[in-house]
Amino acid sequence: MSLVTLSDVLQPALKQGHAVAGLVTLGWEDMRAYVAAAEAENVPVILQAGPSCREHTPLPVLGKMFTHLAEGASVPVVAHLDHGYTAEECRIAIDSGFSSVMFDGSRKPLAENIAETAAIVEMAHAAGVSCEGEIGFVGYSGGENSDGTNPEEAAHFARETSVDAMAISVGNVHLQQDKEGGLDEPRIRAIEALTEVPLVIHGGSGVPVAQRTSLARGSKICKFNIGTELRMAFGNAMRDAVNADPTRFDRVQILKDTHDPLVTVTRTVLRAFKGA
Repeated sequence: MSLVTLSDVLQPALKQGHAVAGLVTLGWEDMRAYVAAAEAENVPVILQAGPSCREHTPLPVLGKMFTHLAEGASVPVVAHLDHGYTAEECRIAIDSGFSSVMFDGSRKPLAENIAETAAIVEMAHAAGVSCEGEIGFVGYSGGENSDGTNPEEAAHFARETSVDAMAISVGNVHLQQDKEGGLDEPRIRAIEALTEVPLVIHGGSGVPVAQRTSLARGSKICKFNIGTELRMAFGNAMRDAVNADPTRFDRVQILKDTHDPLVTVTRTVLRAFKGA
């Protein structure tokens, strides 16, 4: 069985100079392709169930899907709750077999975020599960604006919560479809100078690939969440599959045609996070 915790993959990444991809899943087709890509590249992978995924499929079902894939995988697989907004949601994920949870209290005042995150860390650690927290707020393309992470507040947050990984806001944006942004490296250096916790970038699809690689190899950023660019690849592959034969209606046959193209794109994403 290859189900592991977030700490199991991020601590080696921190020490060895690479990063691990947190791949945002929406269903069986993409999560299966992500594991196949990770096996082909011989790297660990973090399968993430975010809010939109959970709207479509209940957490207990997702837990079984993730753990089934992990049991048959030749590489370490983390079953991760992405953007859990309540303690109850995190508890259900833990009870459903997830090996890692992320509590997102980033919209809350600092003291409240620390108190609630610390309580969830305690619950997760008691169950042998890792916990990621977020300090600063990562906004959305075309939506809420970001609130950059204050380095001193980040150090305080990490110390008081005992999180296993800390998501930070350093110019990253969720749902960005191009790679024309780029992260605020001076702010990253200021944060990592004050903490030893592995750092996480949400909205990784908007980060230029060269910067992903340089930070994976030369900073404490050990996890990049990638969703939008893989959703775009899946959508394009499904559109091609449908358009290739307008008379075809069996969705199993249509969805099968998305597998190989998605594996190919995912392998390219994973390579950028490897060590030197």
